[in-house]
Amino acid sequence: MLRLATASLAGTAIEFYDFALYGTAAALVLGPLFFPSFSPLAGTLAAFGTFGVGFVARPVGAVLFGHMGDRLGRRPVLFSSLILTGAATVAVGCLPTYDTIGILAPVLLILLRFLQGLGLGGEWGGAVLLTVEHAPPHRRALWASFPQTGPSIGFLLANGVMLAMSAVLSDAQFTAWGWRVPFWAAGVLAAAGLLLRSSLAETPDFRDLASKGERAGAPFAEVVRDHWRLVLLTAGALSLGYALVYTMSTWSLAYGTERLGVDRTVMLGCVMAAVVLKGPLIPLAAVLGDRVGRRPMCLAGCALSIVWTFPMTALLATGQPLWMFLGFLGGSVSFAAMFSVIGAYLPELYAPRVRCTGAALGYNLAGVFGGALTPIVATAVSSSGEGPPWGVAAYLTGAAVVSLGCFALLPETRPASVRAAEARGAEAEGAAPA
Repeated sequence: MLRLATASLAGTAIEFYDFALYGTAAALVLGPLFFPSFSPLAGTLAAFGTFGVGFVARPVGAVLFGHMGDRLGRRPVLFSSLILTGAATVAVGCLPTYDTIGILAPVLLILLRFLQGLGLGGEWGGAVLLTVEHAPPHRRALWASFPQTGPSIGFLLANGVMLAMSAVLSDAQFTAWGWRVPFWAAGVLAAAGLLLRSSLAETPDFRDLASKGERAGAPFAEVVRDHWRLVLLTAGALSLGYALVYTMSTWSLAYGTERLGVDRTVMLGCVMAAVVLKGPLIPLAAVLGDRVGRRPMCLAGCALSIVWTFPMTALLATGQPLWMFLGFLGGSVSFAAMFSVIGAYLPELYAPRVRCTGAALGYNLAGVFGGALTPIVATAVSSSGEGPPWGVAAYLTGAAVVSLGCFALLPETRPASVRAAEARGAEAEGAAPA
């Protein structure tokens, strides 16, 4: 299990490195390079628009790679999605800017971002099923939290490389070529990920389906026909997590550097420090999720977000590194409470024959609702006026209320065998002589 979980973690870390890297670049440099005729605000909005294209592509990737996972196996998804995302990311680093090729530059940027999203839409489903379908029922949330930790590592890698380039280069050098280096590094990471995954075995659940001839003929059609309500509920429930992450990791960079005048290395450092502490929280919260259930952890994360969004926004508006870090840390804790168990929760909601498609579709649709729109909405509602951007806090609070309602309508999925074993243990303890 440790070898499988580590390979799964490495893959999601690499894929989310690619995806997060684009978000950081969109906040810092892509606007003036690819949309130079726009005003600074319009250029940032346009760059965030191309950022959102990746999220729109993710459900499409979930359908395409989900079909592959449910028909051909989970293992092929892990290779093909990694190759696609890695190649698209390296290509972004090689792309000429608007000054060189004109309007073709933003068109190609949008296309490559779409391909990035396609690959990531398939990666998550394959990675979590690799661990969930091998894991013992009583430790399923823990092992499935490994791929959920991968995005934090990927974000740290992406922003760490971007921070290093920003620190050692002048503004002119960074804008001219320094921002490209992290994109080129994605090719090396993708090759390492493919090597690590080369010896992985297919999951027992899929082998059992294949041996019995019970694979779904048209997984997406079956999910839409029989599980459409479940897909929409999970998408609505998870949208808060995306909104939190991309408020902190993408929009806040643009807001801090452009509105507050904070140096970009300081902003990146504050966000990265919070993510460093968030990483270990995810497996710790997953252990608790194996004890108390998936749904209670998710409800607790939503409730904490409702309480924290306004203080987090006020702390960000101070422009002081310590206060901004504390604001991001609180948001990271609420995110960890929810997403620590999602790797087990979503697959457990679906039968194995459509699990890859159903779980990935709900997860990636949430990215459209919460991830694609958040930087654009947050930039628009904070574009004028003095003081903290309370419109951003109100937007996040609304997202938290919606997610809380959706989680309240979802069932608990912690395996019945685990609950029964705990009940038998409690009964035996109660019957034991004093």
